[in-house]
Amino acid sequence: MNNIAKGTIGGNVYHASILTADHLPAIMVLQEEVIGALTDRDSLQPLSEEEIIHIFNGNGLIIGIFITDELIAFRALLLPEVDEEHLGLDCGIPQEQLSRVLYQEISNVSPRYRGLGLQKKMASIIMGQVDLGLYDYVCATVKPLNIPSLKDKFSQGFHVAGLKEKYGGKLRYIFLKNLKENVPSFTQEQETAMTDTLGQQRLINAGFIGTHMLQRDGQWIVVYRK
Repeated sequence: MNNIAKGTIGGNVYHASILTADHLPAIMVLQEEVIGALTDRDSLQPLSEEEIIHIFNGNGLIIGIFITDELIAFRALLLPEVDEEHLGLDCGIPQEQLSRVLYQEISNVSPRYRGLGLQKKMASIIMGQVDLGLYDYVCATVKPLNIPSLKDKFSQGFHVAGLKEKYGGKLRYIFLKNLKENVPSFTQEQETAMTDTLGQQRLINAGFIGTHMLQRDGQWIVVYRK
């Protein structure tokens, strides 16, 4: 097993490894455990066996967190096909650069090990594996009001570059992280309720990007800047 990191969580020693096709059964079992514990199943876009095998066939990377020999969490990066649904197009990336875009895909943590910062640990580990000679951008999608996943993306330095229907009509934020450039300076800032889809889309169309979120009076707010 190709170990790439180790540490302790919740009093347990863990190790992180790059997964292979041999881990497919364990991945599917863990994903079903995670789905079974969800109160809102629409918040997660699971990976099919075919998609996972596609990643293992040289089209991305999956890392896993193990305690002893048990897979308790995994996170995936995908090199997507270049087609009309490519997230890079939603973010304004030129067609000729789409081959330099990765997707940050699903992040699954066993319900038995939630609240221990595993999403953040895996994000740091897997992003550290990205070959900056091959890739310039990472994109991701998150359902509005999926607060843990939104916090995860903002904490990694992603910004909201789009808000539209994907995956057959499901509303999703489209996040973008430029691996080669720092966040620019801003001169304008506007706050919009996360539930105000049209208001956010107007700001995005006017050149604003969503840089972070906050909670005020029980309502989640997205801060847009340009």
